[in-house]
Parts: sequence; C-alpha cells; structure tokens
Amino acid sequence: MFYPRATQTSSAVARHYGEMDVFYRELWGEHVHHGLWRTGRESPDAAVVALADHVADRARVAPGMAVVDIGCGYGGTARLMAARGAAVTGVTITPEQATYARTRDVAGAPPRYVVADWLHSGLPDRQFDAAVAIESTEHMSDKSRCFAEAARVLRPGARLVVCAWLGRTDARGWERRWLLEPICTEGRLPGMGDESDYRALITNAGFVIEQVEDVSNNVRRTWPLCIGRTARAIVRDPRYRRAITDPSFADRVFVITMFRIWAAYGTGAMRYLIFTVRLPDDAAPVPASSGE
Repeated sequence: MFYPRATQTSSAVARHYGEMDVFYRELWGEHVHHGLWRTGRESPDAAVVALADHVADRARVAPGMAVVDIGCGYGGTARLMAARGAAVTGVTITPEQATYARTRDVAGAPPRYVVADWLHSGLPDRQFDAAVAIESTEHMSDKSRCFAEAARVLRPGARLVVCAWLGRTDARGWERRWLLEPICTEGRLPGMGDESDYRALITNAGFVIEQVEDVSNNVRRTWPLCIGRTARAIVRDPRYRRAITDPSFADRVFVITMFRIWAAYGTGAMRYLIFTVRLPDDAAPVPASSGE
C-alpha cells in the first residue's frame, strides 16, 4: 500500500470535491473519471461513456435490477445504468455533487442520490443485485470496511465492478517519493493499493474474483487531455488564474498532480485495473459494521 505524506480523511475528500466542484464539471463533465480508448479514435466524451458502459456490462446491469453506484460523483454512470432500466442508488460524500446530479435528466427512472460516507451509508442489508465503484475506493480511509460494506448490501450471486488507480507493486524509490506518495496527498487518497492489496481486500470480504483487466494504456490519454483543457482555461478564464494564484485555495496543487499522474502512467508506476467480482450464491450475511 502507498500512503500520503499527510493523513487524508473522509472530510478532506468531501472538501476537495466541494472546492473543486465547478472546475471538475467544466473540465471533466458529468463523468469525473478516466476515459477508455479502445481504438484511439474516440472523442473524449465518447471515451468516458465507454468506460461507464464497460463497467455496466461487466456488472451485467439489466432492466429491473437494483444497483448501487459507490462514489457516484455527478451521477453520470448512475444515469447510464438507469437508462438501461435499473433502479439505481448513487452514494456520494459531496453534497454539491448530489445537488447537481438531481438536476439532470435521465431516460429511465431517476436514480436516488444519497449523501453519505460509504463506510457509514446506512443502506439496508442485501438490497442490491449489483454494485459499481469507479475510482472511489481509492478515497476510502478503511478499504477493508469499504469492501465489507459492499458485501453487506449485495445479494448472494451479485457482482461488484471496481475501477481503481493502483501503484505498481515494485515501484522504485523515486517513483514512490516523487509520484505515488504526492499523488495520494494532493489527490486526497488515504492510501493507494497495488494489485495484490486489492486481491486480498476483495477475497477477505468474501468475493470471488472473476476477471481483472489492466487497461492502463487505454485510459492514460485522459491526463494530457485534462492538462490541455486546464491550460486553455487558465489562459482564457480569469477565475482559473485567480484560483491557481490564491494561497487559500488548497486544491490549486492539483494542477501539478495532473502532471504527476501522467508521468506515473508513463513510467508504469501507476496502473488502472478493473476488477469484476461476485458474491458466492451461498454467501452468508455480512453484519453491519459498528463504529463512528
């Protein structure tokens, strides 16, 4: 596991996404996650939808299913699954994201958005037929509990699909020091795992791993695009210039973080994996976690 130089809490994650709310929506759109380029000819908008579609396919989302989107952000993936006929519950820790998500139109029944820390979501046991988590488990301070909660709210036989930024297991010292650890600090990640960490977390929570896909080369194009969009915004929009020069704007450092992430993909220090896992049909009930 790779850890930040300063402790990152759930409240820090919520503040980060709240403070960056307008900028994320303007620069990323309603899907605040990587794009998936299969041919390289996809537009950025098509690539982010392609990732969400791929995750929904892996989770086998179908009409009538109850699905939970763990860390749903602005609800882009939740709405995509709702358009497939699923009854979707999106969980986000950031009120600004839920407020925006509730204003968006959707082809199917509108998702229900819950503002809560996933580790204390309060959702009922065994309510869902599938779950997805696109780039949200990285922000969980207790990753064991994160996967245990997923197992608790899912019915036996249900699938969970997780997209995660991960470090390379044998990352070199300078990659840890100058790339992975600062990315954790600046990106508000309490810890970044590697593939072996996630395999252990998944199996310890009672899931069976069906498939692990390394799509690092298919998603890395996200970062030069984001850097380009940000550079153009800084040149054209005084709000961005004020933000990056304002010492009180703690998250202005993310401009540098984007370059770190791009470099980490380039060296192979960072990987992007998609885990498709399933609860056994005879899975025993998981008790609700006690605690704060």
